Amino acid sequence: MSKFRKKAAEPLAIYDDITVGLKEIYKKSLLPLEKEYKYHEIQSPMMEDPDFDGKPLVMLIGQYSTGKTTFIRYLLERDFPGMRIGPEPTTDNFHIIDFAEEEGKIPGNVLSVDSKKPFRHLQQFGGTFLSRFEASQTNAEVLKSVTLLDTPGILAGEKQLVNRGYDFAGVLKWFAERADRIILLFDAHKLDISDEFKSAIQAIRKNEDKIRIVLNKADMMNHQQLMRVYGAMMWSLARILQNPEVSRIYVGSFWNQPLIYEGNRELFEMEQDDLFDDLEALPRFAMVRRLNDLIKRAKAARIHSLIVSYLKSQLPMIGKDAKKKDLIKHLDVVFETVQNQYGVPAADFPDLDVMKEKLRKQDFTKFPNYDKALIAKVDKMLAEDIPRIMSLLPGEEQEKNRMGLGTIKGGVFEKVAMPYGKGIDAGIGENIWIVTRDKSKYDDIFNNLEQQNGKITGRIARDELVKSKLSNNVLGKIWRLADHDQDGLLDNEEFALAMHLIKVKCEGSQLPEELPAHLIPPTQRKED
Repeated sequence: MSKFRKKAAEPLAIYDDITVGLKEIYKKSLLPLEKEYKYHEIQSPMMEDPDFDGKPLVMLIGQYSTGKTTFIRYLLERDFPGMRIGPEPTTDNFHIIDFAEEEGKIPGNVLSVDSKKPFRHLQQFGGTFLSRFEASQTNAEVLKSVTLLDTPGILAGEKQLVNRGYDFAGVLKWFAERADRIILLFDAHKLDISDEFKSAIQAIRKNEDKIRIVLNKADMMNHQQLMRVYGAMMWSLARILQNPEVSRIYVGSFWNQPLIYEGNRELFEMEQDDLFDDLEALPRFAMVRRLNDLIKRAKAARIHSLIVSYLKSQLPMIGKDAKKKDLIKHLDVVFETVQNQYGVPAADFPDLDVMKEKLRKQDFTKFPNYDKALIAKVDKMLAEDIPRIMSLLPGEEQEKNRMGLGTIKGGVFEKVAMPYGKGIDAGIGENIWIVTRDKSKYDDIFNNLEQQNGKITGRIARDELVKSKLSNNVLGKIWRLADHDQDGLLDNEEFALAMHLIKVKCEGSQLPEELPAHLIPPTQRKED
């Protein structure tokens, strides 16, 4: 018998909790690779427990006076400590807005040393940035489910030469990597994109799946002006984002003031509902986002290790500095070689110019060689551990929904409908049954039909309903909805309801699968 035995395969870990599972596979499988290949120094800081535990983060970016702070106030439906609103650049800090029972503010230097918060790695941006970083705490219901980030207003102008004293684009990128949603706000009257704003958008471009674009203050334009601005904005953004697909732009005026031009009220309401429905569901999908970000990070770290080990392998015994300069100069050739050698997609490589700049500060002689075992660990994590954690997602989503934690509550998300509606929603909130308005007309038709004990059969009803020229399939659905007591007959209320549903359908609205509560015939409603 051979004295060399094959090492037993490590048993698969069993996880009952997604957050615990993500922390463990990161520390066991990905972190060793990141440390070995200086990923934290060159690319992105190490992840810590608060990065996995925190609430969803919504980040707002825009030029000055686009309404970022006003947008936050609109969401919360209340003021918060440190809030300043004005036509000039009023927000000059990175401002976290979070929940607490007692209102207060926390300086950036304190936030950056708190191990319970995910901001410790912001120390890398220096004291100037930390003095421009703060958190406000307020007792707003919305903030129990989500954290908001207001960023400094970006100045307009063709040439942006203001030196903020810290790496502004770098800070934006750091937060963008950890955000669940990034809202890019534009003022409908100021579409010029400054140099600094362009560099800010390019810094977050790799997070395009998180970006939502909002054209704010749109009520100050009539319909024709708005269409022109919308088209110009899409053209400008397509050039900066370098995305062949047209980005969705949400149009509206996100504040509590009367609309100046009311012609687009219905459009604004639909756009607002779409945007807020997207934000409202963030707590339910927060874990999916963290899982997705970890997968993206693992792929980025793997490619980084291949680049770094290749650079190390190209160093000669003599003339290392000259070779380093040559490798950095022709880094595009290095990328192409690594891509062909390992079959890595070109789109997964880091930004060429940024990588060049960071490599100039590194000592290539201290780079490690290619370590097949470390890379195999990451491959195993992606192939086995991640799919097993993904299998826990449906159960966690059900548990969140059961506990009422799946959506954002409070503020503007507490939708209060006025007693008004169109189509199938007409009559919601009204004390009088909406069908009553035309019931006398429907009763005249009903009274002239052949009846049995005050009701009509399906055969008799069909002869009348087909006069609408709707298809048999649609009329069958109308019959099912109108025959609320399911006795196969229609009384005068049910017949009037059927005629009302025909009217709704002929006016272009969709029919529901179930009869809404406000359309149930009065005599068939259950007493509360």
